[in-house]
Amino acid sequence: MAVDNLVLVHAPSVYDFRDRPTLWGPISDLVPSTTVFDMYPIGFSTIAEYLERKGFRVRIVNLAVRMLKDASFNAEKYFEEINPSAFGIDLHWLPHAHGAVEVAKVIKKIHPGTPVIMGGLSASYFHKELIHNPHVDFILRGDSTEEPLSRLLEWIVSGAGRHELESIPNLTWKGNNGAVHVNPLSYVPPDLNDISSDHSFAVHAVARDKNLVDYLPFLKWTRYPITAALTCKGCTQNCTICGGSRFSYGKFYGRKRIAFRDPEFVAHDIRRIARYSRGPVFVLGDIRQAGSEYAKKFLRAIQGIDAQVIFEFFWGVEKEFIEEIAGAVRRFVVQISPESHDPRVLKLANKSFTAETIESSINNVLSSGCQRLDVFFMSGMPGQTYTSVMESIAYCGRMLNSVEGDPRLRFFISPLAPFLDPGSLAYERSDLFGYRKLCHTLSEHRDALLSPSWKYVLSYETNWMKRSEIVDSTYQAAFQLNRYKEKYGQIGRDKSQLIEDRILKAVALMKQIDCLVNRNDERRLLLELQRLRPEIEEVNSSTMCEKEELDLPVNARVPIKTLNAASMLIGDKVKKLWKKAVTKGRTAFFS
Repeated sequence: MAVDNLVLVHAPSVYDFRDRPTLWGPISDLVPSTTVFDMYPIGFSTIAEYLERKGFRVRIVNLAVRMLKDASFNAEKYFEEINPSAFGIDLHWLPHAHGAVEVAKVIKKIHPGTPVIMGGLSASYFHKELIHNPHVDFILRGDSTEEPLSRLLEWIVSGAGRHELESIPNLTWKGNNGAVHVNPLSYVPPDLNDISSDHSFAVHAVARDKNLVDYLPFLKWTRYPITAALTCKGCTQNCTICGGSRFSYGKFYGRKRIAFRDPEFVAHDIRRIARYSRGPVFVLGDIRQAGSEYAKKFLRAIQGIDAQVIFEFFWGVEKEFIEEIAGAVRRFVVQISPESHDPRVLKLANKSFTAETIESSINNVLSSGCQRLDVFFMSGMPGQTYTSVMESIAYCGRMLNSVEGDPRLRFFISPLAPFLDPGSLAYERSDLFGYRKLCHTLSEHRDALLSPSWKYVLSYETNWMKRSEIVDSTYQAAFQLNRYKEKYGQIGRDKSQLIEDRILKAVALMKQIDCLVNRNDERRLLLELQRLRPEIEEVNSSTMCEKEELDLPVNARVPIKTLNAASMLIGDKVKKLWKKAVTKGRTAFFS
């Protein structure tokens, strides 16, 4: 059996989540993953494909999915059975602050001599703290680690001297004497044309390893096979709460200018995905960020595709533009995230939407013939009071009434949870934007994840709302929005009642947990929480809405077009053989 050069491991947000009764509430209601954030970042796919192209053998292990699917799954035994040259663990999203570090500890216990590499935006931000962890050997910083990781793997496999690590860009590492070295963050590619986001690596790897579970992007992917195509890294926008804003990328990740993938390449990625997947494809990044010509080139290249395509837009959607999309893509969905209707909140949040452009966007998109328009609001924004949150929900009701309850218009609300994004303006300039940070270090965020409810996990309060008010306004907003959805026929009475019951149970449980926290020590608290576990698990999913409301219809029992995937695999093998033969000057073999 071939030995893996690198095993990329995606940890659950909290490593021992199966033993901890935590009321997570609505923190993951509006993303495909569960409360343990079991979706691995798209960077796993781009890294694996890039490294395999360089001659390395790479495996992805979605440990979070493994642990969710099988209550008896033993991670330690699993890691005992594999022995790669190195392990890579993502700490991209801060909610993995506990799980990622604990998995590194487990791996080092079993493989003390095998390097553990960490990367991702959160690992990059906290690299100086993280590198002092005895279970972490290397951290690769920045948003593009494919090439630095390739060079690091070459060093690991070759067994070269430690002094050669000094030449690897973006690397934070420890010398033989334990001294920390921080190499310059100098690898920041100006474009994304050297990577692929067509997810074909996973198709090849599943066939090669005869293992689907390890490569599942998230738990329910076999029922809802959504994928993503990457248009850029960086952002033109400066949203206050976003750790992926222009400010964040420039100050902490070395990216002074946004890097785009050629629009024809993005279209090629989507067409290739559509060859083997029946699910929708999410186009990551507003395609207008690079200018109108980029968007036009992309739409020409994607013209006539039959796949469901989801577009996200960061500012108002003009009528002419959305009609161009409708002319190119037959089945498309639009998502916008104004976060609030309140002009004061929109200004403090640095959003490019206004109340007027929200409404004009809704009308323009619906008139274009889209499949659906999702509009996202949020609680916990700067300048936002309890009243402002509820007024946003009343605004949703007015908009639904104005379009006569058009079922394609879907409103959602979620809390800014569980953490403020490190590197965001709200995190870095918290006083200016009215935030009070409760967590400052990686360790503090890690500890917060072990709290008994999401109220105590929240890493901030604002000048306008305490944590309890953020929690209360979130639940009350969800309760009212649920009633609007029933009123306008978007959900039936049975589903509406189910959601109402969950919200009321969650609110009651939150009060019970508050009482337990106030009168019990840690040991007694855990015992009491275990007693409440069945009730907690009942309301830990789909609190704000039915999670499936976000899903698009996928009319298939299996996510993969099996014959097309097999044909693609065979075709790619032939292409590789042809390229190898041409290189060796033996083209006659194929004539």
